[in-house]
Amino acid sequence: MNQTTTLTLGRASPLSRRSAFDWLFALLVIGGAGFVWQRYGLSMDGYERGILLCAVPSLIALGWFWAPLRGLSLGVGAVSLLAIALYMRQTDAFGADLAAADKVFWLKYLLSSQSAIMWMCVLVFMSTLAYWIGLLIGRGSDTAQRIGSWLAWAAVFMALTGTFVRWFESHQIGPDIGHIPVSNLYEVFVLFIWLTTLIYLHIEGHYKTRALGGFVMLIVSAAVGFLLWYSLVRGADQIQPLVPALQSWWMKIHVPANFVGYGTFALSAMVALAYLVKTAPVRSLWTGLVGVPGALLLVLAGFWLLGDLAPQTSTAVMKSMRMLGGCMALFAFTIAVRGVLNARTPAPEVLDDVMYRAIALGFAFFTIATILGAFWAAEAWGGYWSWDPKETWALIVWLNYAAWLHMRLMKGLRGSMAAWWALVGLVVTTFAFLGVNMFLSGLHSYGEL
Repeated sequence: MNQTTTLTLGRASPLSRRSAFDWLFALLVIGGAGFVWQRYGLSMDGYERGILLCAVPSLIALGWFWAPLRGLSLGVGAVSLLAIALYMRQTDAFGADLAAADKVFWLKYLLSSQSAIMWMCVLVFMSTLAYWIGLLIGRGSDTAQRIGSWLAWAAVFMALTGTFVRWFESHQIGPDIGHIPVSNLYEVFVLFIWLTTLIYLHIEGHYKTRALGGFVMLIVSAAVGFLLWYSLVRGADQIQPLVPALQSWWMKIHVPANFVGYGTFALSAMVALAYLVKTAPVRSLWTGLVGVPGALLLVLAGFWLLGDLAPQTSTAVMKSMRMLGGCMALFAFTIAVRGVLNARTPAPEVLDDVMYRAIALGFAFFTIATILGAFWAAEAWGGYWSWDPKETWALIVWLNYAAWLHMRLMKGLRGSMAAWWALVGLVVTTFAFLGVNMFLSGLHSYGEL
């Protein structure tokens, strides 16, 4: 009896490997986009419609690529719509009455943008604490780190909910006030917090380790600390109309791309710290702790001595010195408990790979953001490049990581040298992100301290 064997070469197509839930997720995203188009399409310009159309396949692809994003996306969408519905129960002459944020229970304590972002702050601190408990204790460390991971996901959920609700709230204030909340220092810090946390959570799932959460969430907690000071002390959390230069669709893509870079650069530095704690001699670590921050403290002290000429600069210097002192204390604590930490952190080869991948991803997005920024500058100010302090320091950041990647790919840069370089890169990036606003002024000074 003759038998015929059919041979199928190659792999199944990506679409054929999709599950029923994948397709349900895609339909829900398309349905949600259709609702937004029907409800708000007349208020959008051509660029905003184009962004919405591009966002649909992008979100579907990301959800298919990384399964946890599906539940996160649908949950944030559902809760944001619930918050909007609660706001719309009480209207004024223009739209939803934002006074409901202080009257409706769920808005006041959970779902208004301010409440959601405050919950984000609390959850980030709790997540960091849980991760560190998991690093420092023996029995039960896996449970503590799993709780840290859950809390980090909850922080991202509340941050995204707060961001979308704040976007809605801005449109209810008055004509031409509404805008995507990435326009000032308060809003971009929220963006930095959830983006950095989300990228870390992807790395956590990809490498099957939660041991880096304690390190990465330290930089996120530092950002939360600044955000709380900036909002509670300086009162910078209020929604403000956009200045003319920011009334552009370029802002909607330039700023998020920029902060993917900032977030991954910060993440790579904290992984570099874990690498150094695991591999560098103790003497080298103490030398680095005293040498690099010590030099920065001397520079800041020089600025402070000249502060009588510029009191605002002197105040900024004192804040920077306190922040740097806190970082040095944390670094010293990390060195002191390195034996316990090293038993639980991944192998040096894994840390080196995470550091490289984070910098490569950040460099790609930072490059795109820089190019987009040049086009935006041409539209807003009539020139692609003006050597504004922010532009100059963005170029310095780009050159720093371009050199890092070149040395790795062409010269095989590895080990402690690469890690120290990544840590110094965090200092350069922080000055470009925050220091320029503190010490310098220019066309990009939208969030002075």
